[in-house]
Amino acid sequence: MRKNNDLGLLILRITVGFLMLLHGISKFSGGLEFIKTMLAEKGIPDFVAYGVIIGEILAPIAILIGFRTRIAAAIYAFNCLVAILMVHSSEIFSLGEQGGWALELIGLYFFGALSLFFTGAGNIAVSKSNQWD
Repeated sequence: MRKNNDLGLLILRITVGFLMLLHGISKFSGGLEFIKTMLAEKGIPDFVAYGVIIGEILAPIAILIGFRTRIAAAIYAFNCLVAILMVHSSEIFSLGEQGGWALELIGLYFFGALSLFFTGAGNIAVSKSNQWD
């Protein structure tokens, strides 16, 4: 069987892009008050909460269509890292109920985005010629 890296990258892009986009839509439609409150408790200005729109809506859309995938994946990965540090820091070294890493879902998002940062979108993408594709 012939190797098809471009199809594999497309599947990875669709997976991490679509799944994070669902998180972003739920936060956007439900309001950002939870995030603003959490930021205020940590002394961070609440306008930073709008970064969620970039990291969980705009970056995943760019990843899905394959536009500036590497920069979008860097933003996405940074968003995951901030979520881990702000919300899940107490679980970094914990196991879940079934024995897996307590942060396995966000870990898969983070490492999937990190993989796309290093590989780019592949040839099945809207944009392929820029250094950030």
